[in-house]
Amino acid sequence: MSNSTKFIRDSIHGNLPLDPFEIEVLDYPQLQRLRRVKQLGFISLIYPGANHSRFEHSIGTMHLASKLADQLELSKEDKDLVRIAGLLHDAGHGPFSHVSEAVLGVNHEEITAFVIEKTSIHDKLSEKFDTKEIIDIINGEGKLGPIISGDLDMDRMDYLIRDSHYTGVAYGVIDTERIISNLKLERELILDIKGVQAAESALTARYLMYPSVYQHHTTRIINAMFRRCLRDLINQDSLDPKDMYKYDDADMISICRHSEGLSREMMEKIDNRNLLKRAKVLPVNLFEEPEKIFKIEKEDILKAEEEISEDFNLNRDYTILNIAEYPRFEEMKTLVEFGDKLYHLSEISSIVDALNNARFNSSDLCLFVDKEDVEKVRRLKIENYLDLPEPTRKYDTIHTDQVRLM
Repeated sequence: MSNSTKFIRDSIHGNLPLDPFEIEVLDYPQLQRLRRVKQLGFISLIYPGANHSRFEHSIGTMHLASKLADQLELSKEDKDLVRIAGLLHDAGHGPFSHVSEAVLGVNHEEITAFVIEKTSIHDKLSEKFDTKEIIDIINGEGKLGPIISGDLDMDRMDYLIRDSHYTGVAYGVIDTERIISNLKLERELILDIKGVQAAESALTARYLMYPSVYQHHTTRIINAMFRRCLRDLINQDSLDPKDMYKYDDADMISICRHSEGLSREMMEKIDNRNLLKRAKVLPVNLFEEPEKIFKIEKEDILKAEEEISEDFNLNRDYTILNIAEYPRFEEMKTLVEFGDKLYHLSEISSIVDALNNARFNSSDLCLFVDKEDVEKVRRLKIENYLDLPEPTRKYDTIHTDQVRLM
């Protein structure tokens, strides 16, 4: 380790070394902004300790990518490349992370590519790297892409551990050393059979974090309220979506508080935790083809909200139909080497196979309304307003796969 190496003390991984070039990149405003963007958006209103930032996660991802590069015995040039990609992979996140992303209609990876290519940080990065190679890695492309964005990548590994630590839930305890030491890189990251139990632990952590943190019902209510607030600002031309990568959380809250009409009212409700309430819940595992719930068109949702608000005399602005995020568990597709053959993790592990079958058990379609209106919709049936799949007849076996996990 050279004398010019500096360290950042991280609460998860300990001392993280950075070379002089990485320090210079880190000091650019495009990355310093991430200090002021919460990793979990508004989840601190449910878990008060969840105030960690995208900045912390970025340096954590860089650190784990570096450890994997050492395990894979990559060249110094390739190791430096995956380190800088890990550092930059979330540079395009808008305020409150994924919450604002849903309103913009463009994913943060595309905005990250714009930040790398079209802002002042590009010239600095170009002194040492081909910026297109950095973008490829962030998008999971090329030989090094799976390290940052793949089925069992270092981005996911860091945020599971970090989110678990700061929320205080006990699900994200993952043996990263075991996983990293049993990975090799070909066209994809391939896990040795000896690392399967650690991978099962990581996937189980994701499965349990999904309903308890990422898709907690109060999290979904606040996110839905804030998205409606953002859409109102955009419709008023008070906010240009193209500039979202410049703002941090405090900027966005300030804009909302100083606006007029719905966006200001909604922000006041969030500030004072005067939140909408769940009036109706329709679990997706009550349907024969639950995947179809997640494919309902946005226009159909808006039309149903309109009809519900008219039929039950509700405030249209505070009538929200919300579908949980699709439970994607990419780790299930991780390739495992057993003997001289490759298998998907779900083929090797009965635990992972059960998780795959049980993944819709925590997802639902909800109606959120103002708390004064909950009683008004007591007799409402969501299925009267949306074209939903056929209901299942297997009500008594809904949690069979969860029982198998025991």
